[in-house]
Amino acid sequence: MVILDLLRLMTGLPDGGTGEVAIGSAEDLVLAHRWYAHSGNTIVEEDIDAADIGTLIVRRGHAPDPRDALGPDRMPGARLWLYTNFHCNLACDNCCVSSSPHAPRRELGLDRITRLVTEAAEWGVGEIYLTGGEPFLLPDIDTIVRTYMNALPTTVLTNAMVFKGRGLRALESLPREGLALQISLDPATPDLHDSHRGAGSWAKAIAGIQLATELGFRVQIAATIASPKPGTITALHDFCDQLGIERGDQLIRPVARQGAAVKGLIMTPESLVPEVTVTADAIYWHPVAATDDQALVTRRIEPLRPALDEIHHRFTQQWAVAATAAALFACA
Repeated sequence: MVILDLLRLMTGLPDGGTGEVAIGSAEDLVLAHRWYAHSGNTIVEEDIDAADIGTLIVRRGHAPDPRDALGPDRMPGARLWLYTNFHCNLACDNCCVSSSPHAPRRELGLDRITRLVTEAAEWGVGEIYLTGGEPFLLPDIDTIVRTYMNALPTTVLTNAMVFKGRGLRALESLPREGLALQISLDPATPDLHDSHRGAGSWAKAIAGIQLATELGFRVQIAATIASPKPGTITALHDFCDQLGIERGDQLIRPVARQGAAVKGLIMTPESLVPEVTVTADAIYWHPVAATDDQALVTRRIEPLRPALDEIHHRFTQQWAVAATAAALFACA
């Protein structure tokens, strides 16, 4: 009897311990689920074939709730990332999705973004992040942002180098309330920044940051540094303070070995807390791996709800098994 097997297994497990029990029939599976529903223990993984034969991975006691460790604002689905496009005015050698002036545009488009955001808000998504490529290269980026930002708080990622002409007019037309601009700036001096992003890019980014703050936008700084030393971090924070950027809006993140980056941290879905990411091609586990087939969730973009449900379910199961194996790779 499967119930006797379960009792023997639970007796030998410490609190929080996991073990495996065999399932030989559909009746065994039903009984196991009923027993766990009333016993205070947890089924954390099922490997059952079409004939209802296989194994259950079970845990003594309740599975840990990832919300206790991450907080509700970092749970899967709290944020939705949208790659508006992939073409960019820069060709950074650490770009996780290999954006460049020559990359295929692969735009999501206003109509699709509007549908996705509407569905995301109904599902319970709390924030929208627009990234690329360089979103301000899109001729309708102002319309895209204004169309739906009343539904959800929005952050637009940019290198701040195209705030002129049409890009400047688009920036000036955007509402300040509920919108943040996340601008890439690596160290507090130009050498390293320019070596990865192109000569003169640091000075142009600084000019863009100053313009955006003068126009009244909330500006966040995101620095991508391979091996930041304490002195480098301190200097960057001090420099951002001088620019008027709040400490809570200063992010330092490592380089991920993705896209154009040939060195950096190796990221897998198992090592990342998911942040649901939509491109013109597919839905991915995380924005840092938005061209990586290992992080592919589905090539069906609409409707969005099934992917949100699947990612949330997969991560909850993953957390129950590994508890603390998944770590945040902060993109914002």
